Amino acid sequence: MKRFIPFLPKPPSVSVIRLQGVIATGARGGLNDAGLAALIEKAFSRGKPKAVAIVLNSPGGSPVQSSLIAARIRRLSVEKNVPVHAFVEDVAASGGYWLACAADHIWADETSIVGSIGVISAGFGLDEFIQRHGITRRVYTAGQSKSMLDPFQAEKPEDVTRLKQLQEQIHAAFIAHVKNRRAGKLPEGRDLFTGEIWVGAGAQEVGLIDGTAHLVPKMKELFGKDVRFNVFDQRRSVLARFGLTLGQGAVNALEDRAAFARFGL
Repeated sequence: MKRFIPFLPKPPSVSVIRLQGVIATGARGGLNDAGLAALIEKAFSRGKPKAVAIVLNSPGGSPVQSSLIAARIRRLSVEKNVPVHAFVEDVAASGGYWLACAADHIWADETSIVGSIGVISAGFGLDEFIQRHGITRRVYTAGQSKSMLDPFQAEKPEDVTRLKQLQEQIHAAFIAHVKNRRAGKLPEGRDLFTGEIWVGAGAQEVGLIDGTAHLVPKMKELFGKDVRFNVFDQRRSVLARFGLTLGQGAVNALEDRAAFARFGL
């Protein structure tokens, strides 16, 4: 009956966005700025929310997509004057923690894995394998760095040096983002940017999260017991809704599984 009574104040609302999975470009699926843009915009705009809550479960992925998504969240938070709370479920590591830092406050479960502030690149060397099978790799380039880190050629020290230079630049941007967003909360003189991970209260001790808490009780604590939750979900394809993955989708699922497995999940 309350909704039919004019001028009756509405209970406060909180918009909830679930960010689940590996962060990757559109071709890979998962979390990316293009796929999340409309969802995030709606969460900040509909119903005049008191806050936006991000339920986060990601082992990381693309640093570019992490940066783009986080920047969109920050821009809308400032424009709409709406605070953001991140709630970590299983893991917010690497790019997942980059997303968490888009929030004004970060909360986690006592057993959540948080951190891994670093940059990783991995691959395979197949040059000896193809030699054993009588296969010759032929590569023609204009530009001496064009075939850098070709997995079918022997690894070159200069290629590894160039890769590490790129990684260091990305790592520096990651560190700057964390220091900016967690300003005044990180301990002095402690190196938190080695790729190390923490669990629950340990992450709070080093300032990576603000405390251990769960979505519903924390939002009720902050905005009252009558607070409403408006959930904004990512749209999935018809195949995904029925649990069907074909071709490249199956490969992507295995890669995503491997990314979570790095943290014992």
